[in-house]
Amino acid sequence: MRFIKRTTYMHDIQLFRYRSTLVWYLLLGVVVLAAPLSMGAYGMSLLTLVGIYAIVALGLNLLTGFTGQISLGHAALFAVGAYTSAILTGTHGVSFWLALPAAGILAAIVGIFIGLPALRLKGLYLAIATMGLGFIVEEIIVHWSSMTGGVNGLAVSRPVLGAFEFSSDDSFYYLVVSILFIMTVIMKNLLRTPTGRAFVAIRDSDVAASSMGINLAAYKTIAFCISAFYAGIAGSLFAHFMYFIGPENFTFLISISFLVMIVVGGVGSVHGAVFGAIFITLLPEFISFTRGYLPEVIGKQVGLQEATYGLVLILFLRFEPMGLYGRWLKIKFYFEHFPFYKKDTFKRERKFYRTEH
Repeated sequence: MRFIKRTTYMHDIQLFRYRSTLVWYLLLGVVVLAAPLSMGAYGMSLLTLVGIYAIVALGLNLLTGFTGQISLGHAALFAVGAYTSAILTGTHGVSFWLALPAAGILAAIVGIFIGLPALRLKGLYLAIATMGLGFIVEEIIVHWSSMTGGVNGLAVSRPVLGAFEFSSDDSFYYLVVSILFIMTVIMKNLLRTPTGRAFVAIRDSDVAASSMGINLAAYKTIAFCISAFYAGIAGSLFAHFMYFIGPENFTFLISISFLVMIVVGGVGSVHGAVFGAIFITLLPEFISFTRGYLPEVIGKQVGLQEATYGLVLILFLRFEPMGLYGRWLKIKFYFEHFPFYKKDTFKRERKFYRTEH
């Protein structure tokens, strides 16, 4: 068991509590940077998708895990970022390095317009409202063919930096990893600011947060805005990685996948966003691999992937509500406190009764 004696303010704001944690992160960084040396093109494409989806999961976790607002419309925000970047770079000849932040900003503006009407909605009603946004954006993509290409989609080129083009999967992988690192550090620091503490207070109890002077309308809107910004950035990277985008890339199933990511990885956890992105990116590959070994009546079903998502979501909510990162914390806690470990240390207990109805 390790104890920390805090003597300065820097102990509260440092990124790593222990030196051993820093060592593990450095080793992880070496593995991430060396991945292209040992993996083929297909493996690198999967890792790149993991990085892109992890950025979306970070933003959605801020909204759902830290602020308590459920969103089933993040595929729409993802699409806004993708099409903004594709149109700016392809139709108007804007540099990718300007289109990338523009995609995030436009998605954030859309997020504000979602957040304002949704201030009076909670839980299931908020989820339904955001789900409606997904269907609206999907219809806009299909019917505004003069701008979006409609069902024919849009071709997108890889970004260029000076004379260097990110044409290979390895180079684009390093670009995604760099942006993911920046976005993760920003998120990690944001959650330790008064704004991040306000998000957590709103999640725990609207009434208690309001009684402490927290402006619920402002902070809920800010949460939507930041979450949408992350989705827009990821959408821009996704468009340039895929070379081509169409309506089929931003269906309602994609929103469900994003939600499953944070539940599987760990709701309210920065690390859980990455774990969830890895799990959900590899899950379709696992389903495709096992189809041939399943009974014919199951393996040839069209909705097998959707059914698997639902089953995984139910199993994690029932047996592992803290997600993969929560399971890792339990294992870590067990070995740190052995042999004084208590069985139900991580059991969630209701500390108060909600008064809002």
